[in-house]
Amino acid sequence: MKKEQLNKVNNVMISLLTGIVILLAGSFLLYVLVRGFSVISWEFLTQPSKAFEAGGGIGIQLFNSLYIMILTLLICLPIALGAGIYLAEYAKDSAVTRGFRLLIEMMSSLPSIVIGLFGYLFIVIKLDIGFSVIAGAISLAILNVAFLTRVVEDAIRSVDGAQREGGIALGLSRWETVTKLLIPSAIPGIVTGVVLVAGRTFGEAAALIFSSGQSAPAMDFSNWNPFDPTSPLNPFRPAETLAVHIWKINSEGLMPDGPMVAAGAGTVLLIIILIFNISAKLIGRGLEKKLSS
Repeated sequence: MKKEQLNKVNNVMISLLTGIVILLAGSFLLYVLVRGFSVISWEFLTQPSKAFEAGGGIGIQLFNSLYIMILTLLICLPIALGAGIYLAEYAKDSAVTRGFRLLIEMMSSLPSIVIGLFGYLFIVIKLDIGFSVIAGAISLAILNVAFLTRVVEDAIRSVDGAQREGGIALGLSRWETVTKLLIPSAIPGIVTGVVLVAGRTFGEAAALIFSSGQSAPAMDFSNWNPFDPTSPLNPFRPAETLAVHIWKINSEGLMPDGPMVAAGAGTVLLIIILIFNISAKLIGRGLEKKLSS
């Protein structure tokens, strides 16, 4: 077979495989959206769920998912930013650094259920915090900190070396070069990573089953005192998230209209995660164009 013919066969095979992947992904998205879109309404998005009655909503679970996501980023981002800066600019090639990198790789590949069990055994039981928002946020921060550290490190390393040389030529210290030149230039990559982590956190279920719990107590949304048990801002209350709610509905089968509620909740979850992923690309490109212009 001639080289040109072989290239044509390879192109056809690659196009065919790409088409199959797109078809499978598109079919999945279309199935979920069509099946659950008819359930979505303002009442469905804002009303609390019902355990044994039909007609429940996902309002509390939706708020819990957003709240845990925000707390996770507040815990995870400073740690990842510091570790990423250290690995990119300060760490020397030593056994300790190599061990640290190996630990990061290992944490990045850990199943979320393992992190959830750690959160249950250590945070929920050992520290006696109980199933709570903060236990879920800490568990998800542990789950995502390694990935975000790699994102920050890679974003800083990708900055043109002329930036570093320019900082030294201007008489800036290494820390001033990092904070005033490198981090601003690495912002597009860092922001993209943060948005992707936010989407991953929002859709996580396995780690939260064992840490934030599977119940969604009634809350008073007019009470913003974080120390009040009925306040939505109380970080020590149990908090069933949207992803956990979908799992619970399908596993228990106690809700009369459970399949429809699960379909609607799954559609909302899918749409929000798609928004996060699309936003990550758009924000990253926008910041890159703005900083390079």
